[in-house]
Amino acid sequence: MTSNEIIISADSHTMEPPDLWVTRVDATFRDRAPRFPEHKVGEGFQHHPGGHDPHERIKEMSQDGLSAEVLYPTLGLNLYSQEDAALQEACFRAYNDWAIEYCRVAPDRLAGLAMISCYDSGHAVQELERCARAGLKGSVIWQAPHPNLPFRSDHYERFWAASQDLGMPVNLHILTGHGYFNEKRWKVGPDHYRGSVNLKLLDAMDALYDFIFWGILERFPRLKLVIVENEAGWLPFTLQQWDYYYLRFRRQDPVPMTMLPSEYFARQVYATFFNDTVVGHAFEWWSGVDNCMWSNDFPHPNSTWPNSLKVIERDLGHLPADKRAKLVRENVVKLYGLRVPELVPA
Repeated sequence: MTSNEIIISADSHTMEPPDLWVTRVDATFRDRAPRFPEHKVGEGFQHHPGGHDPHERIKEMSQDGLSAEVLYPTLGLNLYSQEDAALQEACFRAYNDWAIEYCRVAPDRLAGLAMISCYDSGHAVQELERCARAGLKGSVIWQAPHPNLPFRSDHYERFWAASQDLGMPVNLHILTGHGYFNEKRWKVGPDHYRGSVNLKLLDAMDALYDFIFWGILERFPRLKLVIVENEAGWLPFTLQQWDYYYLRFRRQDPVPMTMLPSEYFARQVYATFFNDTVVGHAFEWWSGVDNCMWSNDFPHPNSTWPNSLKVIERDLGHLPADKRAKLVRENVVKLYGLRVPELVPA
């Protein structure tokens, strides 16, 4: 890994002010707005001041050797399980306004994504359009949908169409929505580890399965989907198995698809990874090098900061320069329509 190579993280995070929703949501919702405890730098998910201060973030990116980042919320991820649709919409709009302001400090280096509530598809389209006009680069929706609104339903058709037409990728971030993680029994003991690996991966796998096998990617061939912070080493095997069983059963049990599952993935799906040695070796032979994107998860405590270049060298250093360039820069630039920034000054 050379210090003069442009590196872009496809999954980093803001650290919202804990009173953001109390102060920014419409007055009619403030008595119900989520309240979070004060956080200090070095505690919890707020390990660096750049989480809430974009000026400091640019300095911290320089320390890590990065030139740009795609930004997701932190506290806001918890709000995807909110049952009150109107309150969720108000909270997401407040975050989006704040994120737009945050990214304007360095628009070539900070690529924000819009939080979109999917309870009302019409409202979701309106907010998506507003955020696209304001310069945000895609949407973040729940990875684990409300049980009454599975991805396979036609509830989302207007939103998929708008996302496709606007060129706004749909991003499914880990631990968002109505998944296993909302149940206390997964928080301690052996089940904690089951949740952290088995169930966490199942949420991502099920979401991707629905987009492919229920024909969403067939109907919307220009829609882009991103599986975020679920690592990627599991994908080659899973796609291999899906291809096998699709070919085996498609005549006796047809599904709304005309291509192999792996072909939909290659055409329309991306995945981020940040600490995945397995996928680093898979890239030696797997075509997913065109669909995966490295990330550093900054400023969270499990981030690769300030050692990202060392981690990239460990996991990707054996790859040819052209493959590595796709994973650390070119794929994310193409997906979100970014302007390649200059190197961050050391």
